[in-house]
Amino acid sequence: MPTKVRKGSNFIVQGGILAITGIISRIIGLLYRMPLQRTIGDAGMGYYSAAFQIYSIMLITSSYSLPTAVSKLVAARIARGNYRNARKIYRGALMFALLSGGATGLIVLFGADKLAGSVMSLPKSAIALRVLAPTLLIVALMGVIRGYFQGMGSMMPTAISQLVEQIINAIVSVVAAYMLFSYGEKVGTLLRDHEYASAYGAAGGTLGTGAGALAGLLILIVMLITHNVTFNRNISKDAQRHTEGYATVFRVLIITILPIILSTTIYNISDTLDQGIFNYIMDLKNMSAQKAELWGIFSTKYRVLTNVPIALSSALCSSMMPTLTASIERGELKQARYKVSIATRFVMILSIPCAVGLAVLGRPIISLLFKGEVNLPAKLLMFGSVSVVFYSLSTLSNGVLQGIDKLRIPVRNACIALVLHLGVLYVTLQIWNLGLYGVVIACIVFGLLMSIFNWLSIRKHLDYKQEIRRTFVIPFIASLIMGAVVFLLYFILSKFLPLILSLTISILGGALIYFILLIKFKGVKESEIRAFPGGDFLAQIAISMHLL
Repeated sequence: MPTKVRKGSNFIVQGGILAITGIISRIIGLLYRMPLQRTIGDAGMGYYSAAFQIYSIMLITSSYSLPTAVSKLVAARIARGNYRNARKIYRGALMFALLSGGATGLIVLFGADKLAGSVMSLPKSAIALRVLAPTLLIVALMGVIRGYFQGMGSMMPTAISQLVEQIINAIVSVVAAYMLFSYGEKVGTLLRDHEYASAYGAAGGTLGTGAGALAGLLILIVMLITHNVTFNRNISKDAQRHTEGYATVFRVLIITILPIILSTTIYNISDTLDQGIFNYIMDLKNMSAQKAELWGIFSTKYRVLTNVPIALSSALCSSMMPTLTASIERGELKQARYKVSIATRFVMILSIPCAVGLAVLGRPIISLLFKGEVNLPAKLLMFGSVSVVFYSLSTLSNGVLQGIDKLRIPVRNACIALVLHLGVLYVTLQIWNLGLYGVVIACIVFGLLMSIFNWLSIRKHLDYKQEIRRTFVIPFIASLIMGAVVFLLYFILSKFLPLILSLTISILGGALIYFILLIKFKGVKESEIRAFPGGDFLAQIAISMHLL
């Protein structure tokens, strides 16, 4: 007899849908970087990364927090049946997005040379940065619509638009990078500077970002038009006749957005500071010629791979925050604690084996995906894959604190973690001379500190105590055993099978072994399996294998 799934875990299904789409999008992003990297090289990826770091910071300060803020405010009003004010929040947020996205787009467009040269110490990355400028406005508008849907508990529009966005991004990026790289070669020949080919190739890669964002926005607008019919019916049933004025809406938006902006800015600015500091110290050590190539290796062959599993926690944050806000709004603290518990377990059950898998199979994965240097990024992955666990946990805990209306706490925690992170970064780069290993160590420290600080705050303000054995210990033991088996399996298969086939069999075999061990060690219950996306199918497999 199937165990009944608790209603409160529905957000796991919604988050799972978004997570699956997010992971597919990350995989597409990973796959298109293969031809992109092969076209523009590690140096080109260094320029690409530098432009994206500046773009990301401008995006964070202007509109990155809009989906979170809008979903939180809309969910609070929907929980009270106040649909008119939910619509008012949405319209006010659109105005805010036009102003903030438009202003930052103009700043990037006209200030690209200064930003690329002074902040990143890579002046030629300004070419790619200018291409990204219009995308800031498009993403701002897209974020508001996604947040509006998420606040009403629907993750499907975000999921579909993300998928379309990434597909268009992949196609346009590769084609444009090839065309502009060729153009850059001609420019470089005239100016006697071969780096122009890499810089223009990077600009081609960033052109796909804008094209993908525009496609995603158009998809969301079509869905919004369709949805308005249903939402208008709900407004007609709204008993609350008082509507908030736009002055109130803007005040509430700013009060909500500012702490989230500060938190996400500090949380994400570490990547930009890391690259800027790394480039500066490389200049001091007379290694300027290698800095773009080395950072291209780090950002493409290490960071992109570790970011794929972290997409899960980001998706769960998006789905959990509105439902957590609604529970707090209704005074359902027990239900809120349950949601935090199941989300944490879900994230750890998946992120811990991903970290072990990347450590064990990092070298063949990099060999399959990218050309050029393999040894350095493989060692970085083996050493730094634990950051997947810490960043997943810190991302989820940020969302929990924002969902329970403790918006300032992640800001404080991120500030402390960032200062300590930068101290570690300086010591490992300048004093210990560890190069990219020093950057990886500093990133691990940042993720670990954020996780510790955030969970101490959650325990205090939500009266929450995290279960340890089934959430951390059992997945860790099962992952270690899985890692050992996968290592041996790949070692044997690679002797007589092609790389892609031996790697695929090893990954699938590892997933099956982990699934069996997790159930045998009683790390997950049938009800929890059924709460996952596709959980009924997984439960039936487990039952047919006599595991449940």
